[in-house]
Amino acid sequence: MEFFRIHRTIPFMRYALAFNVISLITFLTAVGFLAFRGLNLSIEFTGGTVMEVAFRAPADLEGIRAAIAAKEKGDFQVQSFGSAEDVLIRLPARAGYTSGQQAELVFSALTATPAAGEAPACSALHADYAKFIQVPQSERTPETSAPLINSQRQLAGQCTELRRVEYVGPQVGSELAQDGGVALLMVVLGIAIYLAIRFEKKFSAAAIIANLHDVVLVIGMFSIFRWEFSLPVLAAVLAVLGYSVNESVIIFDRVREHFRTMRKASVVEVIDSAITATISRTIITHGATLTMTVTMLLFGGPALHNFALALTLGIVFGVYSSVFVAAAIAKYLGVQRSDLVRPLKDERAIAR
Repeated sequence: MEFFRIHRTIPFMRYALAFNVISLITFLTAVGFLAFRGLNLSIEFTGGTVMEVAFRAPADLEGIRAAIAAKEKGDFQVQSFGSAEDVLIRLPARAGYTSGQQAELVFSALTATPAAGEAPACSALHADYAKFIQVPQSERTPETSAPLINSQRQLAGQCTELRRVEYVGPQVGSELAQDGGVALLMVVLGIAIYLAIRFEKKFSAAAIIANLHDVVLVIGMFSIFRWEFSLPVLAAVLAVLGYSVNESVIIFDRVREHFRTMRKASVVEVIDSAITATISRTIITHGATLTMTVTMLLFGGPALHNFALALTLGIVFGVYSSVFVAAAIAKYLGVQRSDLVRPLKDERAIAR
């Protein structure tokens, strides 16, 4: 499907060298930041506290974030969990506090003001709870905590509840990081094998380099600007790999077709013609995809922000690399008509 057709070939390869120099500089910069500065990993990778809180009415996520920000420093996550009333909170580890103590402080901050839908007696219960957590752990006894526990049981289902508290240890985080790295490596290897089967080796190498270029730039941006790198971001990076290779395959398929039809054209003319022929498709496809990811980025809230940011960057880098990186590298590797199009029998006979 095409909204418009460009009849004049755009000389993309004329500007390829300048863009490739820029790409090389940004790629090396990203690698340098990743090597010496690393990533700002979320608590899924570094460890921390996970707590589930149940409200009696749809939770105000922005209000919850503001209340936690007054008590906690660092990057924390707040998101709906199963329903609008249930909220999952992830907190980074806090020096000098156990997971339970950290959860108590945050829960006390969340219940400092009455929440919608709570029973009138909940305010007094939450006030008693706020006083109770000020007592050091060493001074707490079953006798002093019994009244508070009984009140919680009596008002269960009517007040804001702290349903569970879990500690995610660094060991679990390191396993997630290792599993994520293995998943990323397997995707890269799978794409490399697919491209090696689908295309001639020069195009395969060019597409693989372009895909690695996209992944390193996306991850490098998170290192440069210290954006939080979480499991959803890792999922977005894996999606970017597939998205980028799809664009390269489409352009290389068109290059192969144009090698068959443009018998007297040079390699550069064929590549420029093939890329120009995909412009309409590129605008339609990536315009629609970017509309979705930018919408998530602007209106999806903090829970989706970094995920949508990684997807948006990946789409932009993927389109750029397919045109100015993959195609240019194929040209530098000396791709020729004979690499993709086998000569016909009569042409062979004439050559003899």
